[in-house]
Amino acid sequence: MLNSVTEYQRKAYTSIQKFRIFDNEFLPFIDSMYNFAFRLTFDEDDAKDLVQETYLKAFRFINSFQEGTNAKAWLFRILKNSFINDFRKKSKEPAKVDYQEVETYYNSDDVNRPITSDLRVESLQDMIGDEVSIALNCLAVDFRTVIILCDLEGFTYEEMAKILDIPIGTVRSRLHRARNLLKVKLHTYAGSMGYKVY
Repeated sequence: MLNSVTEYQRKAYTSIQKFRIFDNEFLPFIDSMYNFAFRLTFDEDDAKDLVQETYLKAFRFINSFQEGTNAKAWLFRILKNSFINDFRKKSKEPAKVDYQEVETYYNSDDVNRPITSDLRVESLQDMIGDEVSIALNCLAVDFRTVIILCDLEGFTYEEMAKILDIPIGTVRSRLHRARNLLKVKLHTYAGSMGYKVY
């Protein structure tokens, strides 16, 4: 009887520790995680799903996390890997149509509204004037990711190398290329804002 009580107490203590680590080390980064997920997916629902999946995995594998280390980098790595896995899985699936959505649309008052043939116009119409975001979103995911991690989230090259699972030299060269691509995309905009462009 004494052994079973001790085992129960040990499990209860372990569970309390896991929740404490989760609350103190992981939850403070939830906004950063969502911002990163949204920059990767361009979709609010997909970003929320990705963050939720990341936190579920983080809790599931919390025993492999060393308390006091860089929790933010650990979470970003899980999110990045989840995004890549989902991206690969979705790219192999055939396109899906939600027939309920189609039926709802054709039964609504919007059916006679003209639809633009350029989907980029619709997807960017709420972002007009935000040239920096548009230029960043136009970059390939590898380049976009290094800029987000370094320039927006403030990770060091070493941390980025661990998150992306690539050598530091690759991080540096990819970041250099990404910044140059972004510079080219923002050249005209910078001139219109009064900056000297060469």
